[in-house]
Amino acid sequence: MIKRSSEATDQAWALLGGDPALMAAVEYGGTETALPARLPVRETARATVAVCALAAAELLAARRGGPLPRVRVDDGAVATAFASERHIRRDGRSPASFAPLSRYWRTADGWVRTHANYPHHRARLLAALGLPDPGPEADAAPLVDRVAAELAGREAARVEELVYAAGGLAVAVRTPHEWAVHPQGAAVAQRPLLSLERIAEGPVRALGAPSGALPAEGLRVLDLTRVLAGPVATRTLALLGADVLRIDSPALPESQELHDDTGLGKRSTALDLARPADRAVFEELLAAADVVVTGYRPGALDRHGLSPQALAERRPGLVIGQLSAWGSYGPWGGRRGFDSLVQAACGIAATEPGPDGGPGALPAQALDHGTGYLLAAALLRAVTEQRAGGGTHLARFALAQTAAWLARDVPHDDGVPEPGGDGHDPAPWLAGGEGPLGRLRYARPPVEFTGSPRDWARRSGRWGADAPVWL
Repeated sequence: MIKRSSEATDQAWALLGGDPALMAAVEYGGTETALPARLPVRETARATVAVCALAAAELLAARRGGPLPRVRVDDGAVATAFASERHIRRDGRSPASFAPLSRYWRTADGWVRTHANYPHHRARLLAALGLPDPGPEADAAPLVDRVAAELAGREAARVEELVYAAGGLAVAVRTPHEWAVHPQGAAVAQRPLLSLERIAEGPVRALGAPSGALPAEGLRVLDLTRVLAGPVATRTLALLGADVLRIDSPALPESQELHDDTGLGKRSTALDLARPADRAVFEELLAAADVVVTGYRPGALDRHGLSPQALAERRPGLVIGQLSAWGSYGPWGGRRGFDSLVQAACGIAATEPGPDGGPGALPAQALDHGTGYLLAAALLRAVTEQRAGGGTHLARFALAQTAAWLARDVPHDDGVPEPGGDGHDPAPWLAGGEGPLGRLRYARPPVEFTGSPRDWARRSGRWGADAPVWL
């Protein structure tokens, strides 16, 4: 491997409170043409995976004693993993892409980006625009034309507020300067990439030496996240030996194709926390959990007693991860959001234009994936700290803060490459085998250290079909 320094890795590791001396254990190599972009996407991706692998190696060394395992970061493996949702195949079938109403639209004064992959978001978008919903089975082309005609006569910022008021998802496409002077953009700029802090006292959780090279062996993780960033984090904890149980509401739909990718190594169940019987089951799970990860908009789970403060009181010594799109502060602190919307709002779409000169996108959903690996790293570091000194620990992340780090603070290693075909062949980093629902092809995990697992112990099953119990 070629050993290189990585300023971005140093930055992230320092924010995680890691010992800078451990950075000497990290080696980098692989194809440097992967993830080409005007912004330093390759460097960001490499750094997030590096600190995740280093945090895993640190926890493993702490639990079993002995030297710190060497960490290896391969750019090809990282690039493949950062597009894992594109590489997933079940019985050879390609995954569905963005829904027809999830796209950029011209407005009277610019562009707006919508997200309508889920049926309820689609319905709210159409209701906000005063358009009837013909249903998901109807021909999409006439509906796309009607939405385009409706938006062409409206101002982008007004569409943003109108759709938000209806519970839908749309943002005006802004330049970096426009985002910087926006109240939410200004609030994000005042925040660091991440925060990891001890928020309350709590007992040390005894974790003995693992039976092998699985640093998270014995950890019980409640996964209350959806879509990509949070599930990438918990998928990584499952790779490293944790018993991860994802819990969703049966009232919220989920894509089985997306779960095929992000459900690797995990189990999945459905509980309605408004039902007393399901709530009792959840409380039993929480009482034995070591880590809780939430990925809903800020405040959405508070009514269920799942705010960080409430969790700290009910389960002292817990490690808590909290993820959102825009942060829990500022005028957008309570809003929903996804990677594509954050890219549009914060200036990335304008910085990375499409072939037609209109707004574009990064070569991967790097905000989701990068934040996911950073979140996993923070949780592993918190477990290491908790194992030594107890306490209740909270890691907070926002996709908008990751976007600010990417656009402002991560340097290019080798100049500023122009976007285009990267010539990256993902084949060496793809795996496959029979799963509960058929033959699955998926991206291998990029987190690697001496003796680390090279695949998940289980392949994804049917979403929501597992028993709500710890193994």
